[in-house]
Amino acid sequence: MTPTKPFRRLRLLAAAAVLAWAGAASAQELRVGVRAGPEAIDPAYMALGNHAAAVKNMFDTLVWVDENLQVQPGLAVSWRVIDDTTWEFKLREGVTFHDGSPFTAADVKFSIERVPGAAGPDGGLTLYTRTISGVSVVDDHTIRITTNAPHAALPQDMTRMFIVSSRIPREAKTAEFNSGQAAIGTGPFRFVSWTPRGDLVVERVAGHWRGDAAWSRVTLVEISNDAARVAGLLSGRVDFVNYVPVSDIARLKRDRNMAVFQGESIYTFLLYPDMREDMSLPAMRMITDRQGNTLPKNPFLDPRVREALSLAIDRQGIVQSVFEGYATPAAQLMPNYMFGADPDAKPLPHDPARARALLAEAGFPNGFRFPLYCSSDRLPGDGATCQALGQLFARIGLDVQVNAQPRTIFFPARTRGDYPITMAGWGTLTGEAGYSLSGFVHCRKPGGRLGPFNNSHYCNEELDKIIAEALHTMDEEKRRSLFQKAQAMAVADRGQIPIVTLPTVWAGKANLSWTPRADEDTLPYFIRPRS
Repeated sequence: MTPTKPFRRLRLLAAAAVLAWAGAASAQELRVGVRAGPEAIDPAYMALGNHAAAVKNMFDTLVWVDENLQVQPGLAVSWRVIDDTTWEFKLREGVTFHDGSPFTAADVKFSIERVPGAAGPDGGLTLYTRTISGVSVVDDHTIRITTNAPHAALPQDMTRMFIVSSRIPREAKTAEFNSGQAAIGTGPFRFVSWTPRGDLVVERVAGHWRGDAAWSRVTLVEISNDAARVAGLLSGRVDFVNYVPVSDIARLKRDRNMAVFQGESIYTFLLYPDMREDMSLPAMRMITDRQGNTLPKNPFLDPRVREALSLAIDRQGIVQSVFEGYATPAAQLMPNYMFGADPDAKPLPHDPARARALLAEAGFPNGFRFPLYCSSDRLPGDGATCQALGQLFARIGLDVQVNAQPRTIFFPARTRGDYPITMAGWGTLTGEAGYSLSGFVHCRKPGGRLGPFNNSHYCNEELDKIIAEALHTMDEEKRRSLFQKAQAMAVADRGQIPIVTLPTVWAGKANLSWTPRADEDTLPYFIRPRS
């Protein structure tokens, strides 16, 4: 029997209502494909960007940084200088942890003080606490941080200071965080489960101080293979992905069901020649003549050799061949738009003939042999850039064995000093030159707090003096000028050699909106259904 028209219309309306309800329900869940997930759940364990982006779901920072790296109130609503070595932070009231306990100054003090003991293979958050000599509680919502010297960029450092509950055991280790037992934060989502190299599942916390997230449940799906990640988006396995390969950008832009989001990146690929003198070390014995005989002296100590390495690099060629024109040739250690970048930095030349002449002057007319180690799955194009460098170095007579490795192998080994020369990405997360200069350019000395990421053992005492003076200068313009001078000196000395600054590209379903972030953090809280 054929339904009457009014009845048929009612059935259609009912079906539409059911579909609308189902769509709304599914919209409450979000699946995000990420190139790399967290290294653990403890926010103080690692400083890698992928780690920080993941734990931001569950843990808020003392100071927030927006998509343009501008500092904003976070768990601290304001801050001021008390004297040259004392900062006072006023804390947000009415915030609670996921277990219902109140957030107070005691939690900030606890979180800062546990950083050294919680640090993993890369030093964790110690870079951000390097100048802190003391933390005192004034009252439940006021804290004072004392530094060992004037430190104007402390608020910027606190943008990576994640706050955990002081109620967790002080001796809590990564296992307690990874199980969820100690994963008690104030973030917009609470921990549900995590499988290393797999899925991180979190669920919405009602009444978060920023407002409730749009998603009741979020799953970060680690898909390290770029093609597989894009395939996951196209097939509907995930709703949103980061680090879109440049080869897929045009195709996704043509797809009406997809949206592409592009922005500026903070990440620059750098070459790090190891500067250790002791050629008996296992890593340094890998540097040999072309017959495999260990060299009596480290060739990377010779500035002519380092200049030859830089001259061998065809930066524009890498931009075109690896990144299809989306990257930028790097002229300094950080992007040009950041505070303290050298405004007079010139494009770094590519001159293979001059590079070969310099090697001959340095005593290597026939070149020499060494293995080049790089990450292969941390940032877009890292493995391909590594391969390109090997080919470029071969053109100036160097015999290079390219080793692009998963980040789980590469970073711990580099920290141990297992490699004679490396290539990896560095992001100036605070947007200020002091972060990079004090992180991997300044000498790293026993008992010292500066240079925690100086894994290549580069050391320039004259440059260190300028870096230290800049870090301790409260006057903004004077500090900027000192940083610019230090940047120029560092590039000229080639202790670290810039290669390219990366593009940053996300993609998602067309019904999603997202504002690209310079720090490349993929934060589900800020992924919203398109209205």
